[in-house]
Amino acid sequence: MSLGTTDTAAGGRLSQFLDSPVIGMSPWIAMSVIVGPGRFELAVGIALALAVALVIVGRIRRPGSSFKILEIADVVFFAMMAIIGLFASQGTYRWLENYSGEVANIALMTIALGSMACRVPFTLQYAREQVPREYWGEPRFLRTNYCITGAWGAAFAVAAIAGAYGDLVLHNSNNLWTGWIIQIAAIIAALQFTEWYPDVARARSLRERNLPGPPEPPVSSLLIPLAGYLTPVGILVLAFGAGPVWLGVALIVLGVVLVKSLSRPEEAEPDSSA
Repeated sequence: MSLGTTDTAAGGRLSQFLDSPVIGMSPWIAMSVIVGPGRFELAVGIALALAVALVIVGRIRRPGSSFKILEIADVVFFAMMAIIGLFASQGTYRWLENYSGEVANIALMTIALGSMACRVPFTLQYAREQVPREYWGEPRFLRTNYCITGAWGAAFAVAAIAGAYGDLVLHNSNNLWTGWIIQIAAIIAALQFTEWYPDVARARSLRERNLPGPPEPPVSSLLIPLAGYLTPVGILVLAFGAGPVWLGVALIVLGVVLVKSLSRPEEAEPDSSA
């Protein structure tokens, strides 16, 4: 492969990533993962900077393009959080340090469900930039975006519940399980579903029309990243004492075994003509 071909392929992957709804959710992901006691200003600052940068990059890449629902929500929400943080009393500021992560997760969950209720799931605007216009009205294309938007809404609902449990029940915003492990697992699941499900829908569409194309990706390809996540979780459990030693060891072993099992290629069916 020539250098020019490599550069073109890399540019294509970068363009595809920038057109993905994942990039629009990066400020929310950053806020969800970073925020905590003593980290409110850092989390909001990074999230707002990402939100503004995404708007600028989007207009540079596609001059004259319309603003996306998520782009507007990103800038408005995190600008409001920054302003509130600047003028908040000490009591309000402490509340924000403890609960702004849950507020952000609930806000994005509301945006996801609200966009679906309005019949414009927010991933649709990103998907239309990667799919020819003649497919925009197809039921499968619309259904795919409802599923992906719903997956993100569910992921941030899980993150909000986990964070709220850590804050309100455990009274520990920095609890390793509720503040990090569970929330990151939900985001990984949504990220992987966003990559996996469109290929599934595309393969099914081609098969129904008796057209050639790549096979439907197996469920194992969806589960491998989640299985792989178990190993670093086990290491964290051992390193930070977030559970008994046997649990950390079991997670490490289970992660390795599951990844190896899920990565095993399916055996080809015997050739009946032999």
